[in-house]
Amino acid sequence: MRALVFANREDPELGVAGDWARDRGFEIDARARERLVGPADLSGYDLVVSLGSSWSVHSDHVRDPVTAERATLRAAVDATVPVLGICFGGQLLSGALGGAVARAPRPEIGWLAVETDDPSLVPPGPWMQWHVDRFTVPPGALELARTPDAVQAFRLGSALGLQFHPEADAPTIARWAASGRDELVTHGSSPAELVADTERHQARARVDAYRLFDAFWSRVAAR
Repeated sequence: MRALVFANREDPELGVAGDWARDRGFEIDARARERLVGPADLSGYDLVVSLGSSWSVHSDHVRDPVTAERATLRAAVDATVPVLGICFGGQLLSGALGGAVARAPRPEIGWLAVETDDPSLVPPGPWMQWHVDRFTVPPGALELARTPDAVQAFRLGSALGLQFHPEADAPTIARWAASGRDELVTHGSSPAELVADTERHQARARVDAYRLFDAFWSRVAAR
């Protein structure tokens, strides 16, 4: 099986999602979304994954690659190629399917539990969150999970959109904490606090992430 993965050049790590994909027999083709100039060719791919980003989907300077990736996700859904959108990727997926992305009432940064309607697919967490925008549930999609400030998961056909980060492992979060120090301080936290919280949650989060990815593949992707 082959998985096509979109990520930013400066943050290309798949973390737990990559571990899961390799464990389940996927060959991973990772692409830098900055290089997209049009919809990607989906021939021969069994899964498309769109990871998070420091970008906003509304930023003018990234309009072209955002438009290209959004079109790729739409084409994948239309072709019934399973799609997993994570954080920024979930926002792109929502937009591709007719939903909207806007500023959240307040940022969600850190380990937060979600209210889930289907814990066998989306466990309640806590999950790693780092976002200032949020998506709406696209027309015809099923909302699966939420927090007071944002929809956290939806499914439509063979696609699953997430606002949280099941792929984030300890090295990834440590890197985010270092580069996002000012944002953490503004949010009332610190890199040291986030890293300490990650140490407490990472073992359980990895188990929950595998449960989520397995359920996505067996129930959503194989619908």
